Amino acid sequence: MTIPDRDLQRLRQWQRESVLRLHTDPITPEQVWPLLRAIEEKDSTTGAHTWRVVLYTRLLAETIGVDRDIVDRIGLAAALHDLGKIDIPDRILKKPGRLTSEEFRVIQTHTTAGHQRLVDMGVTDEVVLDLVRHHHERLDGSGYPDGLSGDSCRLGARLFSIIDTFDAMTSVRAYRAEVGPEAAEKALHELEAHMGQWYCPEGVRVFAALYRDGKLDWIMQHFNDSAETPSFSPESTGSTPDR
Repeated sequence: MTIPDRDLQRLRQWQRESVLRLHTDPITPEQVWPLLRAIEEKDSTTGAHTWRVVLYTRLLAETIGVDRDIVDRIGLAAALHDLGKIDIPDRILKKPGRLTSEEFRVIQTHTTAGHQRLVDMGVTDEVVLDLVRHHHERLDGSGYPDGLSGDSCRLGARLFSIIDTFDAMTSVRAYRAEVGPEAAEKALHELEAHMGQWYCPEGVRVFAALYRDGKLDWIMQHFNDSAETPSFSPESTGSTPDR
Protein backbone atom coordinates (compact mmCIF):
# COMPACT_ATOMS: atom_id res chain seq x y z
CA MET A 1 0.00 0.00 0.00
CA THR A 2 1.52 3.31 -1.07
CA ILE A 3 1.42 6.26 1.31
CA PRO A 4 -0.90 8.86 -0.27
CA ASP A 5 1.31 11.70 -1.56
CA ARG A 6 -1.45 14.30 -1.32
CA ASP A 7 -1.99 13.47 2.35
CA LEU A 8 1.75 13.66 3.04
CA GLN A 9 1.98 17.08 1.41
CA ARG A 10 -0.93 18.41 3.45
CA LEU A 11 0.50 17.10 6.72
CA ARG A 12 3.92 18.55 5.88
CA GLN A 13 2.40 21.96 5.22
CA TRP A 14 0.47 21.88 8.48
CA GLN A 15 3.50 20.85 10.49
CA ARG A 16 5.61 23.64 8.95
CA GLU A 17 2.94 26.13 9.94
CA SER A 18 2.81 24.66 13.46
CA VAL A 19 6.57 24.93 13.92
CA LEU A 20 6.47 28.61 13.04
CA ARG A 21 4.20 29.18 16.04
CA LEU A 22 6.52 27.54 18.56
CA HIS A 23 8.22 30.02 20.85
CA THR A 24 9.12 27.97 23.93
CA ASP A 25 12.12 25.97 25.11
CA PRO A 26 12.06 22.19 24.69
CA ILE A 27 11.58 19.95 27.70
CA THR A 28 14.83 18.41 28.96
CA PRO A 29 15.65 14.76 29.75
CA GLU A 30 16.31 15.85 33.34
CA GLN A 31 12.69 17.00 33.58
CA VAL A 32 11.37 13.86 31.90
CA TRP A 33 13.22 11.20 33.92
CA PRO A 34 11.42 11.59 37.29
CA LEU A 35 8.06 11.78 35.55
CA LEU A 36 8.65 8.52 33.67
CA ARG A 37 9.67 6.82 36.90
CA ALA A 38 6.52 8.08 38.60
CA ILE A 39 4.37 6.73 35.76
CA GLU A 40 6.04 3.31 35.96
CA GLU A 41 5.71 3.20 39.75
CA LYS A 42 1.99 3.88 39.37
CA ASP A 43 1.55 1.11 36.80
CA SER A 44 4.40 -1.30 36.08
CA THR A 45 2.63 -2.57 32.94
CA THR A 46 2.99 0.71 31.04
CA GLY A 47 6.52 0.06 29.73
CA ALA A 48 5.59 -1.68 26.46
CA HIS A 49 2.75 0.78 25.80
CA THR A 50 5.12 3.72 26.25
CA TRP A 51 7.68 2.23 23.85
CA ARG A 52 5.05 1.53 21.21
CA VAL A 53 3.33 4.91 21.21
CA VAL A 54 6.67 6.74 21.23
CA LEU A 55 8.00 4.71 18.30
CA TYR A 56 4.74 4.99 16.35
CA THR A 57 4.77 8.74 16.96
CA ARG A 58 8.36 9.18 15.86
CA LEU A 59 7.81 7.06 12.75
CA LEU A 60 4.72 9.02 11.72
CA ALA A 61 6.45 12.34 12.41
CA GLU A 62 9.55 11.33 10.44
CA THR A 63 7.37 10.08 7.57
CA ILE A 64 5.73 13.47 7.16
CA GLY A 65 9.08 15.24 7.35
CA VAL A 66 9.00 16.80 10.81
CA ASP A 67 12.32 18.41 11.82
CA ARG A 68 14.51 16.22 14.07
CA ASP A 69 14.21 18.63 17.01
CA ILE A 70 10.42 18.46 16.90
CA VAL A 71 10.49 14.67 16.42
CA ASP A 72 12.45 14.39 19.67
CA ARG A 73 10.06 16.70 21.48
CA ILE A 74 6.90 14.99 20.25
CA GLY A 75 8.43 11.63 21.16
CA LEU A 76 8.92 12.79 24.75
CA ALA A 77 5.39 14.21 24.73
CA ALA A 78 4.10 10.78 23.68
CA ALA A 79 6.00 9.18 26.56
CA LEU A 80 4.33 11.58 28.99
CA HIS A 81 0.82 11.60 27.48
CA ASP A 82 -0.75 9.73 30.40
CA LEU A 83 1.22 11.52 33.11
CA GLY A 84 -1.98 12.64 34.81
CA LYS A 85 -3.02 9.04 35.46
CA ILE A 86 -0.66 8.94 38.44
CA ASP A 87 -3.32 11.07 40.16
CA ILE A 88 -6.16 8.63 39.34
CA PRO A 89 -7.13 6.20 42.15
CA ASP A 90 -6.08 2.61 41.44
CA ARG A 91 -9.61 1.33 42.05
CA ILE A 92 -10.66 3.27 38.94
CA LEU A 93 -7.50 3.13 36.83
CA LYS A 94 -7.11 -0.65 37.19
CA LYS A 95 -10.78 -1.61 37.33
CA PRO A 96 -11.24 -4.76 35.20
CA GLY A 97 -14.85 -4.07 34.28
CA ARG A 98 -16.72 -1.24 32.58
CA LEU A 99 -16.38 2.17 34.22
CA THR A 100 -19.40 4.00 35.52
CA SER A 101 -20.11 7.45 34.08
CA GLU A 102 -18.71 9.05 37.23
CA GLU A 103 -15.55 6.92 37.09
CA PHE A 104 -15.07 7.87 33.44
CA ARG A 105 -15.30 11.54 34.37
CA VAL A 106 -12.50 10.94 36.89
CA ILE A 107 -10.40 9.22 34.20
CA GLN A 108 -10.92 12.21 31.91
CA THR A 109 -9.20 14.48 34.43
CA HIS A 110 -5.84 12.85 33.63
CA THR A 111 -5.40 15.25 30.70
CA THR A 112 -5.67 18.41 32.78
CA ALA A 113 -3.89 16.86 35.77
CA GLY A 114 -0.87 15.91 33.65
CA HIS A 115 -0.81 19.32 31.99
CA GLN A 116 -0.98 21.10 35.35
CA ARG A 117 1.78 18.96 36.83
CA LEU A 118 4.07 19.97 33.95
CA VAL A 119 3.16 23.65 34.30
CA ASP A 120 3.86 23.49 38.05
CA MET A 121 7.30 22.06 37.25
CA GLY A 122 8.05 25.04 35.04
CA VAL A 123 7.79 23.13 31.73
CA THR A 124 7.02 25.55 28.89
CA ASP A 125 7.47 23.23 25.90
CA GLU A 126 4.31 23.81 23.84
CA VAL A 127 4.72 20.53 21.96
CA VAL A 128 4.62 18.55 25.21
CA LEU A 129 2.03 20.64 27.04
CA ASP A 130 -0.34 20.59 24.08
CA LEU A 131 -0.17 16.85 23.44
CA VAL A 132 -0.54 15.93 27.11
CA ARG A 133 -3.64 18.12 27.48
CA HIS A 134 -5.31 17.58 24.11
CA HIS A 135 -4.67 14.00 22.97
CA HIS A 136 -8.33 13.12 23.63
CA GLU A 137 -9.82 15.98 21.62
CA ARG A 138 -11.86 15.15 18.52
CA LEU A 139 -12.22 16.99 15.21
CA ASP A 140 -15.94 17.55 15.76
CA GLY A 141 -15.43 19.07 19.22
CA SER A 142 -16.80 16.05 21.10
CA GLY A 143 -13.52 15.26 22.86
CA TYR A 144 -12.07 16.47 26.15
CA PRO A 145 -11.00 18.42 28.15
CA ASP A 146 -11.61 21.61 26.15
CA GLY A 147 -13.90 20.48 23.34
CA LEU A 148 -11.50 21.75 20.66
CA SER A 149 -12.55 21.22 17.06
CA GLY A 150 -10.84 21.24 13.68
CA ASP A 151 -7.58 23.14 13.41
CA SER A 152 -7.96 24.62 16.91
CA CYS A 153 -6.39 21.34 18.06
CA ARG A 154 -2.73 21.31 17.04
CA LEU A 155 -1.41 18.73 14.62
CA GLY A 156 0.69 16.81 17.19
CA ALA A 157 -2.31 16.09 19.39
CA ARG A 158 -4.49 15.28 16.38
CA LEU A 159 -2.00 12.71 15.11
CA PHE A 160 -1.35 11.24 18.54
CA SER A 161 -5.06 10.63 19.11
CA ILE A 162 -4.87 8.24 16.14
CA ILE A 163 -1.87 6.43 17.60
CA ASP A 164 -3.30 6.21 21.11
CA THR A 165 -6.58 4.80 19.80
CA PHE A 166 -4.78 2.24 17.63
CA ASP A 167 -2.57 1.08 20.49
CA ALA A 168 -5.50 0.87 22.91
CA MET A 169 -7.32 -1.42 20.48
CA THR A 170 -4.30 -3.64 19.71
CA SER A 171 -2.88 -4.24 23.18
CA VAL A 172 -3.92 -6.43 26.08
CA ARG A 173 -6.36 -4.87 28.52
CA ALA A 174 -8.11 -6.23 31.61
CA TYR A 175 -11.30 -6.34 29.56
CA ARG A 176 -9.80 -7.63 26.25
CA ALA A 177 -7.17 -10.17 25.26
CA GLU A 178 -7.59 -9.91 21.46
CA VAL A 179 -4.35 -8.78 19.84
CA GLY A 180 -2.56 -9.43 16.55
CA PRO A 181 -3.35 -8.71 12.88
CA GLU A 182 -7.12 -9.07 13.28
CA ALA A 183 -7.17 -6.57 16.14
CA ALA A 184 -4.98 -4.19 14.13
CA GLU A 185 -7.27 -4.29 11.09
CA LYS A 186 -10.28 -3.84 13.34
CA ALA A 187 -8.60 -0.79 14.90
CA LEU A 188 -7.81 0.70 11.48
CA HIS A 189 -11.37 0.16 10.31
CA GLU A 190 -12.58 1.97 13.43
CA LEU A 191 -10.23 4.88 12.73
CA GLU A 192 -11.23 5.00 9.08
CA ALA A 193 -14.93 4.92 9.98
CA HIS A 194 -14.50 8.09 12.04
CA MET A 195 -12.18 10.04 9.71
CA GLY A 196 -13.28 13.65 9.51
CA GLN A 197 -15.52 13.24 12.55
CA TRP A 198 -13.08 12.33 15.29
CA TYR A 199 -9.76 11.78 13.53
CA CYS A 200 -7.63 13.66 11.01
CA PRO A 201 -8.29 11.89 7.67
CA GLU A 202 -4.81 12.53 6.28
CA GLY A 203 -3.20 11.22 9.46
CA VAL A 204 -5.34 8.08 9.49
CA ARG A 205 -4.56 7.27 5.85
CA VAL A 206 -0.81 7.74 6.29
CA PHE A 207 -0.73 5.73 9.54
CA ALA A 208 -2.83 2.95 7.97
CA ALA A 209 -0.44 2.84 5.01
CA LEU A 210 2.53 2.50 7.37
CA TYR A 211 0.86 -0.45 9.09
CA ARG A 212 -0.25 -2.17 5.88
CA ASP A 213 3.24 -1.70 4.38
CA GLY A 214 4.69 -3.54 7.39
CA LYS A 215 6.47 -0.51 8.83
CA LEU A 216 4.95 -1.05 12.29
CA ASP A 217 5.55 -4.80 12.46
CA TRP A 218 8.89 -4.64 14.29
CA ILE A 219 7.44 -2.32 16.94
CA MET A 220 4.43 -4.56 17.55
CA GLN A 221 6.60 -7.69 17.66
CA HIS A 222 9.44 -6.48 19.89
CA PHE A 223 7.37 -4.35 22.25
CA ASN A 224 4.27 -6.50 22.67
CA ASP A 225 2.57 -6.78 26.05
CA SER A 226 4.04 -10.22 26.81
CA ALA A 227 7.63 -9.17 26.10
CA GLU A 228 10.09 -8.07 28.75
CA THR A 229 10.85 -4.47 27.87
CA PRO A 230 13.38 -2.16 29.48
CA SER A 231 12.21 1.01 31.16
CA PHE A 232 11.72 3.79 28.67
CA SER A 233 14.51 6.35 28.66
CA PRO A 234 14.52 9.84 27.11
CA GLU A 235 17.84 8.95 25.46
CA SER A 236 16.77 5.54 24.19
CA THR A 237 15.18 6.53 20.88
CA GLY A 238 17.11 7.94 17.99
CA SER A 239 15.94 8.03 14.41
CA THR A 240 13.40 5.31 13.80
CA PRO A 241 15.06 2.52 11.80
CA ASP A 242 13.76 1.78 8.32
CA ARG A 243 12.41 -1.74 8.69
